[in-house]
Formats: sequence, structure tokens, C-alpha cells
Amino acid sequence: MKVSTRGDYASRALLSLALHGDALGPTSVRDIAERTGLPQPYLEQILLALKGAGLVRSKRGVGGGYVLARTPEEITLSEIVNAVDGPIVAGDFGRPHENGACEHEGQCILLAVWSEVGEHMREHLDSFTLADMVHRSRGIAPARSLH
Repeated sequence: MKVSTRGDYASRALLSLALHGDALGPTSVRDIAERTGLPQPYLEQILLALKGAGLVRSKRGVGGGYVLARTPEEITLSEIVNAVDGPIVAGDFGRPHENGACEHEGQCILLAVWSEVGEHMREHLDSFTLADMVHRSRGIAPARSLH
């Protein structure tokens, strides 16, 4: 699996909101862009997708911007990536036992393996929350082993 630029940018934007969650009121797109080094027009599109997924809330007008819709402990990296990239899968190969997928030698077995790999990726990303990322960025928690 390759995390897309959108997935990375979305994660960075939400981490920025989590890191500054104690600030008074919403954070403007401009401030998020400046803190993260992300291009503001692209960031605006990503934040709209995150809002649609229920991960952030927005306020319009003076003093407007974005806030997390839930606590950092309740938002996983899997949810963030899924919100901007769609379902996390190992590939677009289809599912075993559907649409004649088992008619050719080895195809059914490999489809089952790719499905398992996608599930492992989702579970692994589900094990990381924004709160974990905040703690790591502040040097509070040791980095997890990726094994």
C-alpha cells in the first residue's frame, strides 16, 4: 500500500489541529497551511473531504476555521486515509468467489491473500490515533515498532 499525498496531507493537517487543540476557537486554513507547509488551495479541498467524513467541523466568517469533530484519541490514521482516499486495500483485484474470480489457476488463492493484506493494513492504521501522534511529536511516548 502506498499512502497518497492526500492521505499524508490530511494526516498532517489533523495532527496540526490536534497539536493546537487547546487554542481558543477554530484554526484557519491559512494557519494550518503555514504550520504544516501544505499548499492552501489543496488543503482546503482536503479539509472539505475530512468535514464530509465527520472528522472536522468548520466555522465560517471572522474567527472561523476548523476544529476536530472528535477527540484525538477517537480519530485513527485509518479513518483519515479512508476519508480522503477511499477504502484501504492492497489492490483493486476484486474479491474471492465473486464474478468468476476462482475460474483461473491461483487467482482465488491470491485474491484471498490480497484481501488479508488489506485487512492487516487497515487494522495496523486503526491502531494509531491522533493522540498517539501528538504524544510522539512531543517526545512523550516511544515510537512503536513497525514489526
